[in-house]
Amino acid sequence: MKTMQAPRVPLCATLFALCWILTLVINNELVNAAKPNQRTRSIQNSEINSKREDLQDGFSEDTQMDEPGAEEMVEKQKPKGKKTPEELLAAKAKKAAEKEAKAKKPKPTKKPKPPKPTKKPKATKKPKPPKPTKKPKAPKPTTTPTTRATKPTRKSTMEEEEEKLLLELGWDTCMFTQSSTHYYFKVNAIVVFKKCPPLGMESHRVEDDQILASSMSHHGYSALRGRLNMQSSDDEDDVYGGAWCADTEEKEHWFQVNSRREVEFTGIITQGRSSDTHDDFVSSYFVAFSNDSRDWTVLHDGYAEWLFYGNVDKDTPVMTEFSYPVVARYIRILPQSWNGSLCMRLEVLGCPLPTSYPTENDVPPTDDLDYRHHNYKEMRQMMKVINEECPNITRIYNIGKSSQGLKMYAMEISDNPGEHETGEPEFRYTAGLHGNEVLGRELLLLLMQFLCKEYNDDNPRVRRLVGSIRIHLVPSLNPDAYELAYEMGSEMGNWALGHWTEEGYDIFQNFPDLNSILWGAEDRGWVPRVVPNHHVPIPENFLNGSVAAETKAIISWMERTPFVLGANLQGGEKMVTYPFDMQRPPRATDCRAGQSVHEYQHMNEETWARIQRQNEGALRETADENLFRWLAMTYAHSHLTMTENHRGSCHTDDVTGGQGIINRASWKPVVGSMNDFSYLHTNCFEISIFLGCDKFPHESELASEWENNREALLAFIEQVIKHIQIRSLCDIHSAAGDFWRLLNPGEYRVTARADGYSSQTRLCIVGYDANASPCSFTLTKSNWARIQQIMAQSRKRPRLVTNTPVNTNNRVNVGSAGATTGPQNERLRRLRLMRMRKLRWERMKGSTTTEMITTMTPTTTLPPTTTATSTTDPWFYLWFDLDSVTTQDYNVEYRIDED
Repeated sequence: MKTMQAPRVPLCATLFALCWILTLVINNELVNAAKPNQRTRSIQNSEINSKREDLQDGFSEDTQMDEPGAEEMVEKQKPKGKKTPEELLAAKAKKAAEKEAKAKKPKPTKKPKPPKPTKKPKATKKPKPPKPTKKPKAPKPTTTPTTRATKPTRKSTMEEEEEKLLLELGWDTCMFTQSSTHYYFKVNAIVVFKKCPPLGMESHRVEDDQILASSMSHHGYSALRGRLNMQSSDDEDDVYGGAWCADTEEKEHWFQVNSRREVEFTGIITQGRSSDTHDDFVSSYFVAFSNDSRDWTVLHDGYAEWLFYGNVDKDTPVMTEFSYPVVARYIRILPQSWNGSLCMRLEVLGCPLPTSYPTENDVPPTDDLDYRHHNYKEMRQMMKVINEECPNITRIYNIGKSSQGLKMYAMEISDNPGEHETGEPEFRYTAGLHGNEVLGRELLLLLMQFLCKEYNDDNPRVRRLVGSIRIHLVPSLNPDAYELAYEMGSEMGNWALGHWTEEGYDIFQNFPDLNSILWGAEDRGWVPRVVPNHHVPIPENFLNGSVAAETKAIISWMERTPFVLGANLQGGEKMVTYPFDMQRPPRATDCRAGQSVHEYQHMNEETWARIQRQNEGALRETADENLFRWLAMTYAHSHLTMTENHRGSCHTDDVTGGQGIINRASWKPVVGSMNDFSYLHTNCFEISIFLGCDKFPHESELASEWENNREALLAFIEQVIKHIQIRSLCDIHSAAGDFWRLLNPGEYRVTARADGYSSQTRLCIVGYDANASPCSFTLTKSNWARIQQIMAQSRKRPRLVTNTPVNTNNRVNVGSAGATTGPQNERLRRLRLMRMRKLRWERMKGSTTTEMITTMTPTTTLPPTTTATSTTDPWFYLWFDLDSVTTQDYNVEYRIDED
């Protein structure tokens, strides 16, 4: 035993000494070789996984090749992980020999320093490159050729690996900071900002019970008013303020959002108070996080609590992105300084964790469509692709140009595009009246894709729609303003940016005011004889006034296409509105109710309230009120979330009573709206569909919005075939024409009239089936035009006569009165009517035998007394001298004072 243990001690010591000496020599050599250009290659961080470490090592090695001598350093470092200590000793001896042989060759690390050697690598760097992969510049001539020879191939491989790993990690490729030609990670602060969508403060996906605040100035400025782009009411002192405002007497102020699950918070967007009189906004704040709402951690930059800068005005949103995502459930904003009162609106940016479960608000898409925002060129390209996929049922055309020259494209979808077919109604969807309300634009592009795809897949419902209806889809009626909003992006444009045209017009309210013309004619009794209650003409010189180029194009498009039904898609609210959009001004005396304004003072409260409700309804309702309500409810109740009134309205309480529809005049009346013009001028029923609270939703929300609206879009189109189709054949030599009218199911008495033809009345029935209900008429020629011509030439009119001898000097000359024009003619007509009414009253009041003596001048002999006896003939026969009216100059349809 002892003889064997004696030699082990010196052997172990010898081996230990050799290893120690070998280690010192190797380390010394490596340090000397890498010292001039040594760089940090890795970071020890518990939060960075193995993929980040591999990416960092590879990227650091690649970027070091940009320096003189870097390639030699890499070559010396490579054997370190592969060779044994004995091999390193042999390599050391070999390198020493090579060092002597290359003594004359200047090393990159020992070159004479140029004037600024430390900035030499910057010569190959582009100014602020967005990615390390985008560095194509060739090296400077002063760089050693052997060092650059292998760089392009090797860097390309590293860049591909880098991009692949970044995509796997879900990071942006601009995630590295650059110092000289070196890229590196920052400890605890990844420089790249992970892109995450909004949680849904503005769109109301974040519900009211998820929002909390430290205090509020008064009830109208609670935490629920702190949503991005929240709008105040006209009276800022009521319960609908334009922001969350804190009680300044409190010592601590905070605004809290509960995400209900752990998410990666990446930033926030802040905004000031919506107000016409106040300029309130938060200028700086801290951000804190928590998982239990009790223990909070303020975001730290490594030296101190991170102070973020906020707004500089009340309207413009400001986005703040954190330098690294923070996983938490609760987030708090801690205001530190503010302008005016402490008021703010905000949106929170965050991504759900990959392991989290979807919430009830997450609707997975079922259709394979293009869910993204499209600018003008992309929209045009998308429509072209759809047309190429379905050339037999689609046609692209433009309805005009914007003020900046952009075309307003439309797509027609029908079984025979380009032609109006008898028996096939015309339908339209329009969007983009306001450029910043972009959801309707994308929904129509998705609808184009859907109809084309499903038609090719033989979907029976889509086939029936395309075969029986001529559908027109216009995704952008205000392309100039959309480009402005698109440039700012989702969430970053304020409430008004892109709302108007380049010329400053609101297209929806830029149409002729035909309501005032119709209502004024009704007050004068001119409807329908003088002024019709449909197809009301446009006032003269209207188009020469302050009218947008887009409005003129839309009016021309409406007039040349006989639309039956349509809808315009807007944003900023979630409801459907129907005409009238304009409130009818009240009159001093309400002829319908038969009460004067001063008489209301003597009524009890219940009677007064009942009359007021009746009058208010008459001031805003159309003759087709019930049909308009049916059309509006068809869309609202087919929508997945529009009738969920527990969330309230976007900016106030629910004004629809849970139905999702409202008369526009009773909500926010406007003058000269597109809907009223369409109804009164073209007889086309049109409604406005407000798709959601967020005018410019994030791209990630488009799929769920399509699912919410898909069935409603299709169901509303189907309503155009639930109507009466009137086919009129004027006579055997005339071509048949088709006329359309939307009606609820029931029986209707319909009269068909045409110039030069006798009118005809029929009883038409509208059933409950899905197809149109035909009702045909055959009109025969009439000589009424010739009768009017003869009477106009002879100036003959029906004359009022009495049974009393009347001197010719006292007789009313109807012919001469008819020849007068203007106010004099109207005055004479009123005088005639009053005389006839007076005569009737006197005859009814007097006895059966009345002596009526006409007194002449003293020089004239009095005529004999005439006794007027009662007769069985109707009293109005006494108004006319029937002997003077022949069958050639009188017709039963002729009325007094009618030319």
